[in-house]
Amino acid sequence: MTTQFWEKTIKINATLTNLLFKPVGRGLLLCRRKLRKASGIAAPLIHQGWWLLKKHLLPLLCLISFVAVFLLNSFAPSFAQLPPQPRQEIRGVWLSGNDFNVFRNRSKVLAAMSQLRQLNFNTVYPVVWNDGYTYYPSAIMQKMGIPFFFKGTDGQDVIADIISQAHREGLLVIPWFEFGFMVPLSSELASQHPDWLTQKADETQTSISAAGEVAWLNPFHPQVQKFITELVMEIITQYDADGVQFDDNTSLPVDFGYDKYTISLYTQETGNPPPPNPQATAWIKWRADKITAFMVDLHQTVKARKPNAIFSIAPNYYDFAYKLQLQDWLNWVRLGIVDELVMQVYRNDLESFIAQINRPEILETKQVIPTGIGIMAGLRNRPVSIAQIQSQVEAAQQRGLGIGFFYYESLWDIAPEPAAQRQSAFAALYPNSALRDISQNTPRKPTFDTISLPLYTKPSLGQRVRGYFLEMAIAGGQPKRILLDTGSAGLRVPKEFLGNAPIRRTGQNIKEVLSDGTILEGELVYTNIRFGLLPTAEPIPVQIVTNRQCTAQKPNCSAKNGVPFSGIIGVNYFEKSVLYNPLRKLLGNLSNGFIVIGNGGSNKNGSLILGLTADNQADFKMAAWSKQPEINDVPGDRWDSQVSKVCLTLAGSSAKNSCNGTMITDTGTINGLTEFKSASTAAKLKPGVLGSANALKVAINGIFDYSLTPGTRDGFNRWNLNISPQAELTIFVNTGIAFFDKYDVLFDQVNGKQGFRSRRKQESKDLLP
Repeated sequence: MTTQFWEKTIKINATLTNLLFKPVGRGLLLCRRKLRKASGIAAPLIHQGWWLLKKHLLPLLCLISFVAVFLLNSFAPSFAQLPPQPRQEIRGVWLSGNDFNVFRNRSKVLAAMSQLRQLNFNTVYPVVWNDGYTYYPSAIMQKMGIPFFFKGTDGQDVIADIISQAHREGLLVIPWFEFGFMVPLSSELASQHPDWLTQKADETQTSISAAGEVAWLNPFHPQVQKFITELVMEIITQYDADGVQFDDNTSLPVDFGYDKYTISLYTQETGNPPPPNPQATAWIKWRADKITAFMVDLHQTVKARKPNAIFSIAPNYYDFAYKLQLQDWLNWVRLGIVDELVMQVYRNDLESFIAQINRPEILETKQVIPTGIGIMAGLRNRPVSIAQIQSQVEAAQQRGLGIGFFYYESLWDIAPEPAAQRQSAFAALYPNSALRDISQNTPRKPTFDTISLPLYTKPSLGQRVRGYFLEMAIAGGQPKRILLDTGSAGLRVPKEFLGNAPIRRTGQNIKEVLSDGTILEGELVYTNIRFGLLPTAEPIPVQIVTNRQCTAQKPNCSAKNGVPFSGIIGVNYFEKSVLYNPLRKLLGNLSNGFIVIGNGGSNKNGSLILGLTADNQADFKMAAWSKQPEINDVPGDRWDSQVSKVCLTLAGSSAKNSCNGTMITDTGTINGLTEFKSASTAAKLKPGVLGSANALKVAINGIFDYSLTPGTRDGFNRWNLNISPQAELTIFVNTGIAFFDKYDVLFDQVNGKQGFRSRRKQESKDLLP
């Protein structure tokens, strides 16, 4: 279990130095790593000379290690406290590289698992990824030509043996990806893929960590993400593991991210190069969000294969993790992608230890998932007394927290007291059995009921006069800004938007005709998607558009001009096929409806508020939808998302406050439209673009009152008239995107209602002191 430190080359000024923790606890952790490396237990033979050199330099390296973590106590949760729920208690131990000589021997594995079970432990975390090598025979690594050094004494797969023996004793086994994105610069992996490495602004590629001098795989690079995902999925698919755990190294030191790939990506997405200050707030957030997005995608991939798998993390305390390692793990918990947390707190001083386990992020997290504290049980050259262990375990237990001990051999084999005395002490700490069961590990919901996502004014591909674009990632691909369409249902994207995540093909070719006459054709597939950082609960149907053309009736549709297709996310609840509104598959309260808040005709972003609450529904006036018959495989109720009893007044026509109209509010339509079934209703007006003399008013009594003088500005005041004897409706109105300049619009899929709130009234309310 490593704890990250500042790079050796950084000169820490006196002000920051005053903020350092007592160095002893952190120094011990670094010494532990150095000792393990120097011992050569887990190191490949080709690196023996290197490790011997490190052994002679160990005293100096241990002194350097006492540069420690800063106290950054600025975190304040903004989420309402939830009532505490009973959680499965974590009583775990890490099986580290230090322990590997023990676990190479089958009989010793059997004895170890039996002993842990007798002492009422319930979880083991065997290391499977360390130093650029896997501790299991990996087909991925073999294909890359990277050797495997970690067979058992009888040639057996050590990880498979640990899992088998642990399960016989009723213990959970959660394989531990210790190194995360960290890798030795001298490793075969780094040598084969130098383009996978990231760097600092000064172009140096390494930092000093608790594992020595290391390089960092670029967590933003799609090939790195694919590689880590494939390793994780090897464990999930080839072993009867109960989950996977990610260390504090599934992160990136804040000084990194100045490689060519990341600079290009940041510049492309923000319009500016990364700032020279690595601690600039927006630059930290961008990188942290990218790592979070990867973890969301990884979580979806794991759960798709093994829904009950425990997705575990073992980070440092939050301020350190986020500000210095770009690891926004508290957001991971809030997003519902973490099933258990074991926060590392390696302290000798009890007062300091208690301060850490009382941190607000622990108080918040333990209310929703099993939460434990990582305790140092000892190091080879610095054993920890059983009295210290007892006091820390008792302090954690008093606060409803579990424990993860680092590491197995230091529990009683490498210790200042006899093994029997230590084992008796552990028996006293855990007098009763507390076995865990992954069948109870059901999908989690976000801890928040509502969230606001930005609606951008420009798409990722092509051009459009006006629109609102939602940033999404499909099948683990790069985020793309896709047109939000409240007038249709279903997600339709070009194949270029897809990433490397699994896709379930159906072979079914489907066709959709848009209101402008564009025909979209392509295969129906199922895959995971993200809205920003929000995952769907399961794979959803997506049309992969491979062909566009115009109908004969509307030959000048958008497909004719050759503009690339930017994708459409239809969020209407009136589905006509299995291609349903993807918002239905958000977790928890976020799926119950949404609110579109426009930008008032400015160049600023609008907002999509997901999840309806009593607070955010305030001041909306509601109109009812009509319920529609169910369609197989479409979750939830279907609603005709058009509102009725709409009153229309159109100058020059016979429609004078005629309240028999039907209306749809449609962000996907640039200009407004009135369609009459009868030419007599149009009177002397002809089909086509209305002029300024044709002022119109659209209203529902007591709900909204919308007026517009037609003009020539697309997306603002241009309005069309159509006369269609074949139309089903006497009067139909599509208000187009300009309606959202004057009204916020709410879509309630649970109760079948649409809400309207005047932007002018809301803006006036927001200005009140």
